[in-house]
Amino acid sequence: MAFYSRLSRIALFSLTTCTALMVGGQAMAKSHIPAATPHEHGKAANTPATEDQIIIIVNGQILTQRDVEDRARLFVISTGLTPNAEVMERLRGQLIQQLINERLKMQEILRRHINVEPEQIAEAIRTIETRNGMPENALRNRLKADGVSLTTLIDQIRVQIGWMQVLREELGTRSRVTPLQITQREEALQREAGRPQYLISEIFVPVNDPRHDATELAFTQTIINQLRNGAPFAIVAAQFSQDQSALQGGSRGWMQEDNIEPEVLPIVQKMPENAISNPIKVPGGYEIVTVLDRRTIGKQMGTILNMRQAFFPFSTQLDPSNPTDQQKLALQKAIHESQTIKTCEEMEALNTSLGNSRPSNPGLQVEERLAPQMKAVVDKIATGHSSHPLVAPDGIALLMVCSREQRNLAQQTPGQIADQLMNERVEQASQQLQRALRRTAIIKIRPAAKTVLAP
Repeated sequence: MAFYSRLSRIALFSLTTCTALMVGGQAMAKSHIPAATPHEHGKAANTPATEDQIIIIVNGQILTQRDVEDRARLFVISTGLTPNAEVMERLRGQLIQQLINERLKMQEILRRHINVEPEQIAEAIRTIETRNGMPENALRNRLKADGVSLTTLIDQIRVQIGWMQVLREELGTRSRVTPLQITQREEALQREAGRPQYLISEIFVPVNDPRHDATELAFTQTIINQLRNGAPFAIVAAQFSQDQSALQGGSRGWMQEDNIEPEVLPIVQKMPENAISNPIKVPGGYEIVTVLDRRTIGKQMGTILNMRQAFFPFSTQLDPSNPTDQQKLALQKAIHESQTIKTCEEMEALNTSLGNSRPSNPGLQVEERLAPQMKAVVDKIATGHSSHPLVAPDGIALLMVCSREQRNLAQQTPGQIADQLMNERVEQASQQLQRALRRTAIIKIRPAAKTVLAP
């Protein structure tokens, strides 16, 4: 698989995950950012005038208070949380650092004369909408309704696409994984058979001055509290982690003990699955980790599901106590089709006739990893049979299990090994280049930003 295609999937993950929460089946109440009152922390409340205030200059390029506030709004909407004013002040400091890094990346993109075409950005947005079953322009409308400029999302997409091309140039011939390298990794895994592996996600918060890390430690603890209160790990990682794994929602994939930092390993070995660690001090900063799963190298049996679905969209949101005529007709048709459809090909054809508002093929799924509610539904569906109509606020779904296959999930395919090797190279190249850009940058902090960045 081409380098660009592989890296494109990585970069779009964080944006797709973020948007999935914005447009999920359950309606989300409109979020807002708590504004600091004049007496809180000695800071004045934000006004239109102060939002246009320049707070940072990065190699001559300005960063305004409005840029920070727009990114903060995107965080609040995407996580579904409404942090208090004190928490938001801490988050703003890290958002400023993130925006500085994005400015440096964008400057490097322009220095190399890399042009991100509008069509690439439009295609990325269409991909996000399609993967989340959204009609065209639905994402733009949702952001507008919540007071977030579409430019905020476009800027993130532009930097991520352009940075992918920068890394492609930086890696050069190393962007190709050879058959010999794949074979060597396969042999190494075989020698490790029987030892534990951990499916880990992380958030890395860098520390610029190890002698004065109180600000970063306080921010790390703030993030941990938000995660333990329900903020989605992948979205928080995509927003705040300064590691290349942020592009994958913080996921580092399956890791062997030899590849885990010695400061992190003892905690990973003992912590329960899906728990959130305390801050872990590692070289260069702090890590927050979560263990999603454990397995033994070379052995992990699971059930692979090949499924198809058809979705009957509602023209308006469902009011269960007062369904519309269109919703009643959709239910009648769904009941009829659930009783008559016999093959996955027929399910695909039905979904096409309904407008393909949701993809017919959701991709191969591991039954044991499905969310409990979905697993309870799927477990009752016999292979080759349709589910009963599954009613949601925006429509009705029919599911069909085409096949169930027992498979050793611990056996990585050559393609998966190639992806893992490439991800390791991309992460290393990205970290090295970002450090070099930061080291040579001229960053001027205006007084308005010092109150946010100060310990």
